[in-house]
Amino acid sequence: MDLKEVMAVNLRRIRYDRNMTQEDLADLANLSARYIGAIERADVSASVTVLGQIADALEVEPGELVKLSDKAC
Repeated sequence: MDLKEVMAVNLRRIRYDRNMTQEDLADLANLSARYIGAIERADVSASVTVLGQIADALEVEPGELVKLSDKAC
């Protein structure tokens, strides 16, 4: 699994855990919902700046978004 896919899985999981829609997250992160969807589908690679915006919006450390879970190994 590449880092883009890891971030996609983690982003979707954390967003679901917080009962947020893609639109909610996009508003908080000052991004478009379309872009959030593309990141969650691993269609695009998020820049470090965008990673930070999303982490801030989700109130997690940026590393949580790119951390490979033990289950995925």
